[in-house]
Amino acid sequence: MNELELRKRLALLRTEHRDLDAAIDALRDTGSTDQLQIARLKKRKLLLRDQIAILEDMLLPDIIA
Repeated sequence: MNELELRKRLALLRTEHRDLDAAIDALRDTGSTDQLQIARLKKRKLLLRDQIAILEDMLLPDIIA
């Protein structure tokens, strides 16, 4: 992947991460008792966070100066 593709993928992942956050909040606000659904959304959100971190590391390599 080139840098432009990485940045596009990163933007998509960040958007999905925010959307999941909003969905989790909405479920909580409605008083949903579907804890399994909330747990699945949280797990997906954590996976996205890990993928975001990997892509960020690829775009901004750790340089020791």
